[in-house]
Amino acid sequence: MRLIDRYLLRQLLGPTVLATIALAAVALLSTSLSQLDIIVSQRQSAFVFLEVTLLALPQLVNMILPIALLVAALVALNRLHTDQEIVVCFAGGMSRWRVIAPAMWLACGVAVIALFLNLWIQPAAARASREILFQVRTDLAATLVREGEFTAPAPGLTVYAQSIDSGGLIHNLFIHQTKADGGATTYIADEGRMAKRGGKPVLLMHRGSNQEFSKTGVLNFLSFDDYVFDLSQFISGDELVHYKPSDRYLHELLFPDLKQDWEQKNRLKLLAEGHARLSSPLYNITFMAFALWAIIGGGFSRLGYGRRIAMIGGAAAALRIVGFVVQAGSEDAAWINLLQYAVPLGGLAWALSGVFRRRITSRRAVTTAPLAPAGAA
Repeated sequence: MRLIDRYLLRQLLGPTVLATIALAAVALLSTSLSQLDIIVSQRQSAFVFLEVTLLALPQLVNMILPIALLVAALVALNRLHTDQEIVVCFAGGMSRWRVIAPAMWLACGVAVIALFLNLWIQPAAARASREILFQVRTDLAATLVREGEFTAPAPGLTVYAQSIDSGGLIHNLFIHQTKADGGATTYIADEGRMAKRGGKPVLLMHRGSNQEFSKTGVLNFLSFDDYVFDLSQFISGDELVHYKPSDRYLHELLFPDLKQDWEQKNRLKLLAEGHARLSSPLYNITFMAFALWAIIGGGFSRLGYGRRIAMIGGAAAALRIVGFVVQAGSEDAAWINLLQYAVPLGGLAWALSGVFRRRITSRRAVTTAPLAPAGAA
């Protein structure tokens, strides 16, 4: 790579990295706000909250990369063109392709990174996040007892606790259990704590009493210092993690196991997600071409290129929206998946035609003889 190519590439690379970091930070902040329920309602640790938030990063980066590339390229190319550095390149004999080649190579590199994220990093992170959220949802210790609230974590079970300290010690615990035969049992304890015995979850209660009504109406009363309440009966042992299309690898999307009911019913949805994984990196190249079109596609202007940038930026946004619409339509008909590739490639051809369009201006030369001064012989 020649010196001028390296220079142009450096001018584009810096803003691209900064724009990606800035947009990723904003997207990550928005995602973290939606995940606050993990701490507030599910009473999970800050580490679980941070882990779930960071695992969403690969998918967010994939979505913002084309936008970051477009914004960064517009900023960098606008500065280079306004400072007439690109004009100097043309004046030095560089062709248009030579001038835009560093930008297109950068866009191709970003597209490869996006494809790698799409095919391997995103599904791995999404699966890990799904498993964590599944554990949070099935965490009996978090859903069984909520401070100052009556909860019904399982059919026939009502639980109340006055307070829970930072060490997990439950104070003034009340449990009411209705049995299938019509009987009912009520537990009251001064303190309680979640634990495991023999690999099964239990609730250890201290200094309390047990009142049991049989179906015949007989009341049995028992005081205890320590009592072990088995919680395993309220846990569904056959519940499994279900992976959504966004959590699956490419081969699982394009070649689903049609013996499975869910996969057979959602075959078109899986296929649409698979083709979206392959086609979405193309938008990085297309958006770079749009940025080049906005700056290099027209003539030089000392007043800037705000209007042209706004028009082409709007066209790029519209193109991406069309891409999302096509992806949604692909869930109803398999042939529409072809359009998932046609939309970005068509936008790329359109933008490159604008970059390489030659403006031909014909001027008629008029030659006039100088007027002879009055009185000349």
